[in-house]
Amino acid sequence: MSADLTRLTAAELSERLATREVSAVEATTAHLERITAVDGPVHAFLHVSADQALATAADVDARRSAGAPVHPLAGVPIAVKDVVVTRGLPTTAGSAILRDWVPPYDATLVQKIKSAGLPILGKTNMDEFAMGSSTEHSAYGNTHNPWDLDRIPGGSGGGSAAAVAAYEAPLAIGTDTGGSIRQPAAVTGTVGVKPTYGSVSRYGLIALASSLDQAGPVTRTVLDAALLHQLIAGHDPFDSTSLPDEVPDYVAAARAGASGDLRGVRVGVIRELQGDGYQPGVLARFTESLDLLREAGAEIVEVSCPHFQYALAAYYLILPAEASSNLAKFDGMRFGLRVEPDHGPATAERVMAATRGAGFGDEVKRRIILGTYALSAGYYDAYYGSAQKVRTLIQRDFAAAFAQADVLVSPTAPTTAFRLGEKLDDPLAMYLNDVATIPANLAGVPGMSLPSGLSDDGLPVGFQVLAPAREDARLYRVGGALEALLEQSWEGPLLSRAPELEVAR
Repeated sequence: MSADLTRLTAAELSERLATREVSAVEATTAHLERITAVDGPVHAFLHVSADQALATAADVDARRSAGAPVHPLAGVPIAVKDVVVTRGLPTTAGSAILRDWVPPYDATLVQKIKSAGLPILGKTNMDEFAMGSSTEHSAYGNTHNPWDLDRIPGGSGGGSAAAVAAYEAPLAIGTDTGGSIRQPAAVTGTVGVKPTYGSVSRYGLIALASSLDQAGPVTRTVLDAALLHQLIAGHDPFDSTSLPDEVPDYVAAARAGASGDLRGVRVGVIRELQGDGYQPGVLARFTESLDLLREAGAEIVEVSCPHFQYALAAYYLILPAEASSNLAKFDGMRFGLRVEPDHGPATAERVMAATRGAGFGDEVKRRIILGTYALSAGYYDAYYGSAQKVRTLIQRDFAAAFAQADVLVSPTAPTTAFRLGEKLDDPLAMYLNDVATIPANLAGVPGMSLPSGLSDDGLPVGFQVLAPAREDARLYRVGGALEALLEQSWEGPLLSRAPELEVAR
């Protein structure tokens, strides 16, 4: 029974909870048992909050028994990326500098999750301060891809994607600064959505790059992503960048898409996000998915976004610059790690240097140094200022492309999951994993990655859908249609083809 519960989608589990065929305590217990059984080799979780999750589940069951109204997702367990602050639960952002830090407040999206009655199973592993594409930069050890434990689960949110792919949680929260939801989704065979910038509150996210960061859902189906997105979206007065818009009906869009009818939808294929550097198997699955969209009635057109070729360079100036500013608060004075100097007086400057030297990993130090340099006197205009001008050109490319198409599509990542350690000594090769996802963050537009099949190496491939800002519902219509068509051709979900993980006894 418990094994069956962990295989249910969030929508399926929600239906069984609503009819009281299954209790929230049973569903939560099943997922906690699954975490105990398989998370040793996967290492998706940094902290498991069993007691709190079970208490939430028991409260949901009591309210249902009393006939009180509850949210449709009440009782459906969820995992939360460890960059999202959670009152009473450790939040480390994958960094030693925040080891054992327990926040005194909840992020707005966590407040919404708790108010809706979703048991929080725990906090998931990540690259330190969300800097990375492989979850190898965590201070607490690597997360492993459930498809092949010798390979990376993507990053920075590899823990959330791995937890969902390993059936440890039906839902998870990730954050996406340059692809950290979508790229892990691509390499783990899951669904990941980066909402329109400002449509989900950033209050309570430990900031990496404030103009790029965005929280969003990680799930196993497009409908599940819509259900979670519907819950966490909306205006928040605590976030100055929060959009005042009404939340569209993402669930209705996903259900409409599942009919497989895309007549009248124009799908733009981005010329610059394919070709050299993309694995043949990745491109083959992409072409097959385009054929399915065409069969569903969509009009396929090619669009050009010529400035996308500069997106990676612009991003790796803008992000480090904002990171160097945001991470300045980790100084050993107010909270988190404090390291006294080995010798000499413990002045503020020396304590700060000792703390940051011991608390930050190599990748974080690399980006802080780069960002500080880009913002320094004499170089600001040449580097950071120029990168912002490129950002504007990329936004104009999107505007021109969306004048020709309702959505834009590309492979999510140029390759399947690479082996652990393969690119650790080559930061530039690591950065190239986000070449297809970064433009959306620079422009603030929403994006989705959904599984499009297996490459020649037997590993998952992701298909990316992008929509204009504030038009996230289009992602769910197109994504829902493609998912339905693909699963029909596969005779089931892609994750059903994943190898079984060894269960601890």
